[in-house]
Amino acid sequence: MTSSQDACYISLLGLAEYFRTSTPPDIKKCIQCLQALFTFKPPLKVEARTHLQLGQILMAYTKNTDLAKNHLEQAWILSENINNFDDVKFDTASLLAQLYQQQDQSSLAKPVLRKAIELSQHNVYWHCKLLFQLAQTHATDKEYTLASELLAVGVESTDESNATYLKSLFLLSRAMIMMIERKTNDVLAILNQASPIIDHSIQNVHLKEYLKVFFYVLQVCHYLQLGQVKTVKTSLKMLQQSIQTIIAPNWPSDEQIFGQNNTEMFMWLPKEQLYVLVYLVTVSHSMMAGYMDKAQKYTEKALTQIEKLKSQENKPILAVFQIILLEHIIMCRLVMGNKSLAIKEIALAKDVCLSSTNKFLLKKHAPQLHCLLGLYAMSTSLFEHAEKQFYACIQETTERELKLFANLNLAIVYLRTKREQDLRNILEQIQQENSQCSNSQALMGSFYYVQGLNAFHKSSFHEAKRFLRETLKMANAEDLNRLTSCSLVLLSHVFLSIGNSKESMNMVTPAMQLASKIPDIHVQLWGSAILKDLHRMLKEPTQEIEAYNNHVHFSQNLIADQLKCTKFPEHALINWFQGDPPLPMLSQDLLLQPTAATIVAPTVAVASGSGVPLVVQQQQQQQQQQGGTFVRLPGTLNQQVMFQ
Repeated sequence: MTSSQDACYISLLGLAEYFRTSTPPDIKKCIQCLQALFTFKPPLKVEARTHLQLGQILMAYTKNTDLAKNHLEQAWILSENINNFDDVKFDTASLLAQLYQQQDQSSLAKPVLRKAIELSQHNVYWHCKLLFQLAQTHATDKEYTLASELLAVGVESTDESNATYLKSLFLLSRAMIMMIERKTNDVLAILNQASPIIDHSIQNVHLKEYLKVFFYVLQVCHYLQLGQVKTVKTSLKMLQQSIQTIIAPNWPSDEQIFGQNNTEMFMWLPKEQLYVLVYLVTVSHSMMAGYMDKAQKYTEKALTQIEKLKSQENKPILAVFQIILLEHIIMCRLVMGNKSLAIKEIALAKDVCLSSTNKFLLKKHAPQLHCLLGLYAMSTSLFEHAEKQFYACIQETTERELKLFANLNLAIVYLRTKREQDLRNILEQIQQENSQCSNSQALMGSFYYVQGLNAFHKSSFHEAKRFLRETLKMANAEDLNRLTSCSLVLLSHVFLSIGNSKESMNMVTPAMQLASKIPDIHVQLWGSAILKDLHRMLKEPTQEIEAYNNHVHFSQNLIADQLKCTKFPEHALINWFQGDPPLPMLSQDLLLQPTAATIVAPTVAVASGSGVPLVVQQQQQQQQQQGGTFVRLPGTLNQQVMFQ
């Protein structure tokens, strides 16, 4: 009887696999074969394994997540207390928790994973895999302290089992969590702990190189988070050298590297994704340094790579990379005076967010979209819309730096619209928040710039010079070129206002040189107007005419671009202040005509980080559905001149 039952089990499993692997797959018959097994009242192990298989099939090939969840829950109940059944037991727990997470039911995922972690202490592979997964779940829910504690448990567990590679992954993942929490000193301590382990204790040269990329990415992001654009250059160069090594033609495939033993089957990101991640941090660095042309070039290359990857397999993580790259390039467009491109790309970013599963990206990036729309509205002199967009960003975000960034620009809106009381209130608020939370050189320098701008508008020229010298000190220390050019041109205007033409010329000349290098059309517009007045004072008519012609050229370009962008249907997005963004609509009410270009202060343009990294992904087929970490892109291109 037992032999006959075994034969039925084997036959049904064989048939199920035959239907699954047919061309095309016949999933309905595959599922029917697996369900037929239950009619024979199989042993607990067979029953649990079959429920797991059904859950896997339903998740992979159908949209019937409720039925998949039912089978996985049955598999977990049956296998939880069976000894020597690790693969089924822990695979079930992991997959069930993943399904709960996809349905926004992390409160159900966490107890399953905690129980599985408790039961898996004898199995290093599963114990670490489940620790990473639970840490990721807590991180997604912004429960960073719990995530960090779990990763610390992972460090201890790998110490006991002498799994040095895994220990490095746990350490670096924990540093990532600390970075999200803005625990600067803790990030440095963990990176300093990980560095000698990677350099001296990892014998496999391929694993070591992947860990070095992970390490350098964190180091670069850490410095950029602090606005230390100059300090980061060495680390960024090392990162770029490492990624060139990994994408070289003679480098083994990920499958060859991650699969030699259980404790080395974990990776942070595949090399194609690492390749794009390096592009992304390079874009972030270029933008903060004020090299908009470089940022634009690398963004375009990265977005092209994303499209290639999407054509191969459209993983959700690709949309994460795409939206972060778009956020960067939109700010570049606004600095360069390309508002018509910016509003098109804001609309594209909105579409990417809306198309993500359960609108996940919209939940994460709506504040950034509002902030970008605020900058766009500000650049088109629609200050009422700009104010509402910045306010929406501030209300929706929990990121302190993004809130500070929006507040700084909101202060300029109040200054431009002569709302003195509102301006005083927000500057006091920024002062308190800045002293409490911001270690960013860029944001602190921007705050001094806004104060200097306010003092200038009040004709408090001595006070304006004091603030702007502080800005220049911070900007020059870290090569924040756009902040430097903005401060120089404002200082030049201060000296022009008090009749000191020599000092005014000394300030405006380097400001224009920097602005043309960036390029920043707003500073060029402002600087050309100052030069026109200076040359008139100095009785230099030829140079005065040249400066005037330049001013007219910049002004006409801005007006023409503004006229074009306000006629786009995407322009309607400036009326989206809450809820889901609408589809762009062409409305005559929105075709606002641009005003004549005036000499105005440029917006504060400091890159705001919006990417929240995940923890670690495992090199295993069923997990690849979720994608990777942080930000990523692909690449099989042999580009030896990628980072020139």
